[in-house]
Amino acid sequence: MILEYQIKYSNRKTLNISVERDRSIIVRAPHYLTAEKIDKVVQSKRQWIKEKLNHTQKYPILSESKEFVSGETLMYLGKNYQLLVIDEEIEGIDFDRRFKISKSNQPKANELFKKWYLSQALKKIEPLATKYAKSLGVEYNQFKTSEMKYRWGSCTPANNIIFNWRIIKAPMYVLEYLVAHELVHLIEDNHTPSFWNILSIQVPNYEKAKNWLKKNGQLLEVDF
Repeated sequence: MILEYQIKYSNRKTLNISVERDRSIIVRAPHYLTAEKIDKVVQSKRQWIKEKLNHTQKYPILSESKEFVSGETLMYLGKNYQLLVIDEEIEGIDFDRRFKISKSNQPKANELFKKWYLSQALKKIEPLATKYAKSLGVEYNQFKTSEMKYRWGSCTPANNIIFNWRIIKAPMYVLEYLVAHELVHLIEDNHTPSFWNILSIQVPNYEKAKNWLKKNGQLLEVDF
């Protein structure tokens, strides 16, 4: 198997290899490492990379799009809530134990729900980032939620933390895990034993969250 990978250089101190959910292999490396040395490390990780490429979590299960009709369910914070389409005119999305949307807004329901989920992601996730940054004694530059492809979160070389807005569909303990995970990367670049030890102190049940993502991660990928 020929390994094709993309190298991203930065001011980081160590090399990191990640396999994205589109099967692309990204190597994040310090500027001082030559291409030959990088390739040597990548080849030494062939078996690990092969296992990641064959991991079912990496490939979302395709599903039919929502029709946004009464009775359909949408996931939010780990639970499914029913949608009710009403004749009454309301602005955007209304949520109180179930979702409500005006019949007149059905044609643009996808756009409205994405906007709603993005706003909820900001409200729920940013306080977690503040909480765990303080607990870890680290500082991040910027916090963002965005339309990320194939990743739940990212900690950039500029110390920005970015999260896929779709994680707002997951239970709160999963959000805690994902936020703490990215912030621990400000201390440890790679998933070393030290990394997991630090994370376990912050989120003792992180294994439960990891298992939830392995089992249900593909559900977050589906558009509503």
